[in-house]
Amino acid sequence: MNYELLKRLCETAGVAGREGRVRALVQKEIKGLFDSVEVDSMGSLICTRTPTRTKRGAKPTRVLVAAHMDEIGFYVRHVDEQGHLWLNPAGGFDPRNLFSRRVLVVTDSGDYQGVLNPGGKPIHISSEADRTKVPGTEEFFVDLGRDPAEVAKFAQVGDFVVMHEPFFETPLKVISKAIDNRMAVFTAIEAIRRIAKSRAGHTCEITVAFTTQEEVGLRGALVAANACGAEIGIGLDVNLACDTPGVPDNQRVTKQGLGVALMVQDSSMIVDVELLRQTCAIAKKHRIPYQRAVLARGGQDAGAIQRSGRGARCIAFGPGTRYIHTVTEMVDKVDLEATIDLLTAVLAEL
Repeated sequence: MNYELLKRLCETAGVAGREGRVRALVQKEIKGLFDSVEVDSMGSLICTRTPTRTKRGAKPTRVLVAAHMDEIGFYVRHVDEQGHLWLNPAGGFDPRNLFSRRVLVVTDSGDYQGVLNPGGKPIHISSEADRTKVPGTEEFFVDLGRDPAEVAKFAQVGDFVVMHEPFFETPLKVISKAIDNRMAVFTAIEAIRRIAKSRAGHTCEITVAFTTQEEVGLRGALVAANACGAEIGIGLDVNLACDTPGVPDNQRVTKQGLGVALMVQDSSMIVDVELLRQTCAIAKKHRIPYQRAVLARGGQDAGAIQRSGRGARCIAFGPGTRYIHTVTEMVDKVDLEATIDLLTAVLAEL
């Protein structure tokens, strides 16, 4: 599989509430795949394919697939007299992963590279106590390496900041910032491309919502779901793969290489059990490797779809991912390809 599109998606800057660049990239990639495409009031891209064949005596099932475009990042909350940018997070960060990171500051006048560090003493003049302290996210600032007067001309409160690290792949894995959740955007596009090429067609009405602001509360998905009124919702998102040293086996959630992870329960949703069984049956029929997962904390867009309007039957799935919410998010290619295979098969058979 060619992962060039996934690379471009991951490397595009798009924090929650500022997903425009990602949306523009998606719009170019999906030309000709949908019967209608529109941007809603939240900035989500709502794309619908009407059924290509009919079920005798039955109305088409309305299916909403949600894939959020936003990545975790920051908004500038203050520009000080030294030209440093102080930040407010948009999404969940573990401060231990933020030290000495390259970042991209996106302003109205252009993009500027900088470095992210916490305030404090460097190693040569710090005490042991200083070096063991983990700062809060509010203690981190961006140093642009520019004259303060120059910074004052282009930087302002409300500019956004994302991590600035390249995508790369190994024979087994893909690694990048923003795998959460550009993986899902990639999956949805690839699955719809396969469906569009298939002679078998589909009997359901498929709406793919490339949603906004998932990382700050499933906001775009709720608006999209209320407008769509779907009977079935599918949340595409990463899951946890804690199959690395230091995590007990009973807390690993998923193990990489065993296939797509079907979410049974997370903080936002409990899966519709009949839809789960149906999805497992489809996976078995097509010999798609899968595993079940329960996530103690965390949620995804299907949780919003489930509670929208009159409610909807929902399921969520995606690949188990190592090092979530870092610049080294890692997905196994077997699991990613199983996710695309499963979405394609489910949409063809609903």
